[in-house]
Amino acid sequence: MAAPRVIVEPAGRVCWDEPVRIAVRGLAPEQPVALRASLRDEKGALFRAHARYRADARGQLDLQRAPALGGSFAGLEPMGLLWAMQPDRPFWRLVKRDVQTPLQVELEVLDDPEPQEPQESAGPEGGRVLARAVHERHFMAAGVRRVPVREGRVRATLFLPPGEGRFAGIIDLFGSGGGLCEYRASLLAGHGFAVLALAYFRYEDLPEYLCDVCLEYFEEAVAFMLQHPKVKGPSIGLLGFSKGGDLCLSMAAFLKDITATVLINSCVANTVVPLHYKDMIIPDLGIDPSKQKTTESGLLDFGDAWNNPLEEPNHQSLIPLEKAQGPFLFIVGMDDHNWKSAFYAQIASERLQAHGKDRPQIIYYPETGHCIDPPYFPPSRASVHAILGDTVFYGGEPKAHSRAQEDAWLQIQTFFQKHLNGKNSMKYPGAGGSRL
Repeated sequence: MAAPRVIVEPAGRVCWDEPVRIAVRGLAPEQPVALRASLRDEKGALFRAHARYRADARGQLDLQRAPALGGSFAGLEPMGLLWAMQPDRPFWRLVKRDVQTPLQVELEVLDDPEPQEPQESAGPEGGRVLARAVHERHFMAAGVRRVPVREGRVRATLFLPPGEGRFAGIIDLFGSGGGLCEYRASLLAGHGFAVLALAYFRYEDLPEYLCDVCLEYFEEAVAFMLQHPKVKGPSIGLLGFSKGGDLCLSMAAFLKDITATVLINSCVANTVVPLHYKDMIIPDLGIDPSKQKTTESGLLDFGDAWNNPLEEPNHQSLIPLEKAQGPFLFIVGMDDHNWKSAFYAQIASERLQAHGKDRPQIIYYPETGHCIDPPYFPPSRASVHAILGDTVFYGGEPKAHSRAQEDAWLQIQTFFQKHLNGKNSMKYPGAGGSRL
C-alpha cells in the first residue's frame, strides 16, 4: 500500500482569502487519523488547530465531504483547520504586516488509534506523523503590484491589479490601532480593484497619537486616487472598519467624488477625537466610564460605554451622512462588544430615509464580533489594543464569525462591483447573514 500523502488543491499560488481542498490519500480503510495545521506569524507566534477524522472505505479522506469528529471544531468544515487556529500567546491576533511574503501552513496527518470525545480540544500529542505537507498562502495575487505612496502628506500603499486597463478605486481605512494595514487592500486588489491602504497616524512622519483629525488629509488621498492613471473615475469607493468606518462616513458626507461606502462595525457619530474640516469641527462622541464593563476574565468591554449619539449634547457628534452622494453598505456583527454597531446602522437608515434618501443596505451577522476580517483569518475574540495597551473583548463565536467573514467578503466585492463598475453578477454561498 502506498504511503499516506496530503493533497492541497489548487496546487498553484493561492491567496489567503481563497478556499482550498484538503485531502489525504493512502490511508487504510476506515482508519482514524488526526489532522493538524500550524503556522508562525511574523513575530514568531505559533497558531495551531487540529481535528479528528475517519477515512472512507477506500482509505481516502476529503475534508469537503468528511465531517470532523472533534478537536478544534466538529462537523463539515473544509477550511476549519485555518479559521479555527488558536495562538500559543494569550489574546494574540493574526495580522499580516508584510504582504509581499506568504504565510507557511504546515499540514500533518497523525495516527489516531483512539479518537477522543468530540468536545476534546487538546491537540493530538504523541501521535505518529503519517504525512506532512507545506501550504503557502499569499496576500498578493499573481500580477498585483504594490506601490508605496508618499505624495504630499499622504502616507499609503496602492495595490494595482494586473492588466493594462484602469480600475475602480477604493480607499481602505482601519481603526484606532493606527499604523498601515495592507492585508485587506492587497487581497481586494486581487479581485480587480485599485485599493489604497491609507495610514492616518502612528506611521512614519504622521502623528504618533490619534489627536485632532483633519479631513483635508483624506481629501488629499481622494485627489491622489482620482489623478492616478490606473484609477478609473469619476469617483471612488470607501471601505472602513471601526474608527476607520466613521472616518469614511465623514469623507462620504463632506468630500466630493465618493460613489460607494462600506462600513464594517462602525459608528454613525465621530468618535475618539474631534474632526476638523475647513472652519467646521465635529466633536467626538465620548465614553461614560461608569458604563464601561470588565468581563469575568478581566477584559475591557466597551459595548455599553459609548454615549448615545441621539441624546443631547451628543447629537452634535453625529455625521450628516444624508449629504453623501452614493449608497452605503453596513456590515454588522450582532455580538460586537466594541460598540453598538446594529444600533448605529439603524440610526443611519432612519436618518437617510428621513431626508428622502434611499435606506442603506445592512447585513446583520448573528454571533459575530467586532473584528470582521477577510475569510479564513482566525476570529479575534479579544486582543491587546495597540494604543490602549489593555486587552479588549470584541465578541463573536468562532464558527459563526468565520461564516460571516466569508459572506461579508463577497458582499463587499459585489457592492463595489455594482456601484463602481456597474456589474451585479456575483453569487454567494449563503453564510447566514440577514439582509435589509
